Amino acid sequence: MAMPATMPRYTIADLDDFPDDGNRYELLDGCLLVSPQAASSHQLVAQRLATQLATFLGESEPAIVVGPGAVEREPNTHLEPDILVLPPRDGMLPKWKEMHGHWLVVEVVSPSSRFTDRNIKRQAYLTLGVEEVWVVDHREGVIERARAGSDAVEIAADRIVWQPRHLDRALTVDIPRLFRAPVNAMSDSGT
Repeated sequence: MAMPATMPRYTIADLDDFPDDGNRYELLDGCLLVSPQAASSHQLVAQRLATQLATFLGESEPAIVVGPGAVEREPNTHLEPDILVLPPRDGMLPKWKEMHGHWLVVEVVSPSSRFTDRNIKRQAYLTLGVEEVWVVDHREGVIERARAGSDAVEIAADRIVWQPRHLDRALTVDIPRLFRAPVNAMSDSGT
């Protein structure tokens, strides 16, 4: 009689034991998720979007844009979105595990992360209390949006409007402009 295979379970403390090899090591309920280093096109899209978000929020900083960030719940969940928008606490940035009330998480998909970002991490972020999740796919030219309290996933190809409930103004992202050359001209091999 064959014994069922057991999956190793990890904690956040175990992440320090993994090699510093360029891979992204994340945990979801103790299950290890490993992604190779992102391609240059992935990084360019993430940087462009993070810049737009930071410019929109302005110098008064009702929220802070970091990338990559971390959504962490002890003892065994540590996810690293490409971009994270969160409010400061008492004018300071606390440790990842102490941060709550995340306004927006953005995952820019790569060939190696496409399935995980869409089918695993998006719902995990919402379950962890993130208000809104964007899955950005520059190969397909779309942004997929999911919001807390809704099962719907909206797909936008022209523009996406973000208005966090905490602000009385909105940011409109021109999606084709976000993906303009050289993003579409770059090789997307590997990740």
